[in-house]
Amino acid sequence: MHEKLRNICLLLLDVDGVMTDGRIIYDGNGLETKFFNVKDGHGIKMLQRHGIEVGIITGRTSVVVDIRARELGIELVYQGALKKLESYEDVKLKTGLADNQIAYMGDDIIDVPVMRRVGFSAAPPDSLPEVLATADYVSSCGGGKGAVREVCDLILKARGVWNEIVKRYEL
Repeated sequence: MHEKLRNICLLLLDVDGVMTDGRIIYDGNGLETKFFNVKDGHGIKMLQRHGIEVGIITGRTSVVVDIRARELGIELVYQGALKKLESYEDVKLKTGLADNQIAYMGDDIIDVPVMRRVGFSAAPPDSLPEVLATADYVSSCGGGKGAVREVCDLILKARGVWNEIVKRYEL
């Protein structure tokens, strides 16, 4: 696993069930709410600070996702991607990266084709059995509860920058 993670230059994420716990909440006016984890966001920012890009490929379309992506500085955002492999191929064209340089975290059957192509695939523990069977790594934390951060930390450790990060926060 460590070897695969060393080459990662881009982490692609699904949203519902990965960046969130999968719940979609509508208020009385029909406005959508999602719960994102601040630790996941910090992990994403740490990756970006170390030259690792982050992108989103999600089957749903949501204004909330656009807001979160902007907040985190994520520019590669594909919403309404019902055929995620097509979006993935577009990402490869835009970035010039090879499969072995890309990691992906997903939780549902729609994610499996991309997970089979990337250099490293991960899934939260409550993912579908087919996803769990495909994943190189199953996080201990659930989607929206630190799963993304766990993968971010693994990548940073494999890239040999974790100690540098820890020192940054020491008093």
